Amino acid sequence: MDKITKWLADHNISEVECLVPDMSGNARGKFTPTDKFLTEDSRLPESILVQTVTGDYVDEHNELVDPADTDMLLVPDPNSVRLNPWANEPTAQIIHDCYTRDGKPHPISTRNILKFVLEKYESMGWRPIVAPEVEFYLVKRNLDPDEKLSAPVGRSGRTEKTRQSYSIDAANEYEPIIEDMYDFSEAQGLDVDTLIHESGTAQMEINFLHGDPLNLADQVFTFKRTVRETALRHGIYATFMAKPMEDEPGSALHIHQSIVDAETGKNLFVDENGKENDMFMHFIGGMQKYTPGFISFFAPNVNSYRRFTPEMAAPTSLHWGYDNRTTGLRVPDSPPHAKRLENRFPGADCNPYLALAASLACGYLGMINKIKPSAPYQGDCSVEPITLPRTQEHALSLLADCEEAADMFGEKFVRAWSAIKRDEYEEFNRVISSWEREYLLLNV
Repeated sequence: MDKITKWLADHNISEVECLVPDMSGNARGKFTPTDKFLTEDSRLPESILVQTVTGDYVDEHNELVDPADTDMLLVPDPNSVRLNPWANEPTAQIIHDCYTRDGKPHPISTRNILKFVLEKYESMGWRPIVAPEVEFYLVKRNLDPDEKLSAPVGRSGRTEKTRQSYSIDAANEYEPIIEDMYDFSEAQGLDVDTLIHESGTAQMEINFLHGDPLNLADQVFTFKRTVRETALRHGIYATFMAKPMEDEPGSALHIHQSIVDAETGKNLFVDENGKENDMFMHFIGGMQKYTPGFISFFAPNVNSYRRFTPEMAAPTSLHWGYDNRTTGLRVPDSPPHAKRLENRFPGADCNPYLALAASLACGYLGMINKIKPSAPYQGDCSVEPITLPRTQEHALSLLADCEEAADMFGEKFVRAWSAIKRDEYEEFNRVISSWEREYLLLNV
């Protein structure tokens, strides 16, 4: 707390946002005056950890958390202290870890799940290095859920109508928004790097510098808040839905991963001659074998599975390849010290803590169990049969059969996740779509 206290004083902070990432990766918490934050413990009801994206509580609520709706203890992480640059008065935002009343890490906290996985790496003397790439769309304000989303008006007074992949001028159409986004990111110490215009209309991608997984998960969590706030200030929306528009590509959260020796920092995916070694192959093999069981953490919502569509720049199978963007697992061209694997399965709608935890868990299991991968795929992988789940229901059935997920994440967390996601699926399944009314109303 000494470090936090000094930071708050140095920045004349009058209010603190005490933040907890929920199951969806959104911020829950409370606003606290600084003097109260420094003198009193922070607490929140643990029931927020079993809340669905619709705001409901699962039927298994009383089996997963205390039926008395008790509080959990929040402990601020001094490494997550950041200024809130869009607040009207000097405000800090601090991500907190969740603990049970008896002082143990809360088993349903998503941030704790990533920390559990990182502890397994630490016990082996390994240190994961990751670099996320986050895609998102800028869209016009949309107040009617039945209305389709569309690109916002740019500086020219026009909206995009055609694909503008990597176009500098198309990205510059939204320069005022992008400049504010970078200013906010810099004020928060986010390691944002390259920005490009992606394939979709008004679709952007931001790359983060590589680093520690927990720190990068915190940054992605914070970045999503930042982009949404920036867009709102310009009278538009930013969305991280995996597939917000039917005729446009989906949005992903690609994860570049490497493993280094915790003491020396040497990349463990190459031998002394700089050549790929068995450890790297086993990491790839683990990603191939265990991704199906963990796929619901990469694709957490009913909308997520619309992204897994051929010819829409998204993976549809478990193949891997060298510098092949049509595969779900890609080995980029790189020097030996930067040898890494890119996981292209996660959607932008994922909880970054769980996506990183799941990705590293799959690789860890591959290395521990010495899983051999298939041969690298050459050519256009999108022509291959679709082997990934196409529905949330299917993904959750694969999770139920995945004993390794319960071993890595904890049985209680997997039960809570499954209960939340099944409730969301049933809620979605009750809605009759416009497609059904259009084609089935008078034709069946």
